[in-house]
Amino acid sequence: MSLTGTPFLCTLAVLSVLALGLPLVLWKRVRGPRAVRAVTRVLMLLFAQLTAVALVFTLVNNTNQLYDNWSDLLATADHVEHAADLGADGTGGVSLERLPRVRHTFEPAGGPGMRAAGGVLVTRLEGRVSGVRGEVYVWLPPQYDDPAWREHRFPVVELLPGYPGSAKAWFGTLDAHEQLLPLMRSGRVAPFILVAPRTSLLPGADTGCANLPGKVNAESWLSVDVPRMVMDNFRAQSAPRGWAVAGYSAGGHCATKLAVAHPDRYRAAVSLSGYNDPAAEQTSLTGRDPDLRTAHNPLTLLREAVTPPRISLYLSGQKDDGYEDAMDLGRAAKEPTSVQVVKLPRSAGGHTMALWRPQVVPAFRWLTEELAGHQAAPRRAGVTPPGPSTGGATREAPASGSASPADAARTP
Repeated sequence: MSLTGTPFLCTLAVLSVLALGLPLVLWKRVRGPRAVRAVTRVLMLLFAQLTAVALVFTLVNNTNQLYDNWSDLLATADHVEHAADLGADGTGGVSLERLPRVRHTFEPAGGPGMRAAGGVLVTRLEGRVSGVRGEVYVWLPPQYDDPAWREHRFPVVELLPGYPGSAKAWFGTLDAHEQLLPLMRSGRVAPFILVAPRTSLLPGADTGCANLPGKVNAESWLSVDVPRMVMDNFRAQSAPRGWAVAGYSAGGHCATKLAVAHPDRYRAAVSLSGYNDPAAEQTSLTGRDPDLRTAHNPLTLLREAVTPPRISLYLSGQKDDGYEDAMDLGRAAKEPTSVQVVKLPRSAGGHTMALWRPQVVPAFRWLTEELAGHQAAPRRAGVTPPGPSTGGATREAPASGSASPADAARTP
């Protein structure tokens, strides 16, 4: 029975009702010695508590899409076939241009929200470079199958969840495709291909989206294998001009790091409540070792870059939850790096999906300007349009050394 399926949820609901009724009906009817009666009553209470806890956990998991299946929950899944040392560029010396095209079979994805807005597709990808295997979800914009657009190549945004988190969360909880569909149809947001790859690759650990020889090559999975699969199977723009990466929480950290480390693969990144120090996530493999902690900190990468990367960053956060880290990146940026910081008020909510869902549209309007090269919708200079529950969100003035607002809207 699926962890996120309706049958499991209904079964738990029925058991919870029965578990609550048992003590009410049988409490005084229990027979036998005093010890037997006491043990029986304690077991009834424990059964009621366990079913209630399981029901609440399942509801929370389904709402936030933290775990996809039982193996993710029980930390028994391992999606790494091998993890060779792939070198600094993460390719292991493989000439990506010479790799033969591989056609994948896609089928409709199941689960909450996955059938909405035209439906989300899913395929199983065996990473030829990274040695990672896992599912990748793809949503195509409404223009993709329009005959008038048959020669058009579309920009792509990779979507990364937090940890723990399911690749489905951007569709099932944040409703990204449902929010963006009418805006794409009306031309207010560019028609992006949305790609959400699995990021939970090792049992009970956050990979930090890093290449760690002998353990996992998560960075190459996300920045090499997944983009290659998309280019092989869809009419996608070439990197870096037509590619961006977006994430929330741990996914925001990864998005920023991937863009800073690989400006040849991504032109823009969106981080919602992300962080710089990998140790902010207790289970992060890169946060446990001092050298890895420094090597995979996007602030360090930006400061030590020989040539400032030609990328644009959209960073949002609240005080003590992403905002300070975003401002640090803004201060470290030098042209042609562009950093846009959005400060979210406390009233917008905490570190939850409720905070990030209303930020989807403003972030994609910004991405439209950066990747599509035109203004998505009229807006006042210096203000990022807040979502329904982000009233008071403000766009910070460019930090010292970062690109100007005019540069931020440049055509790459």
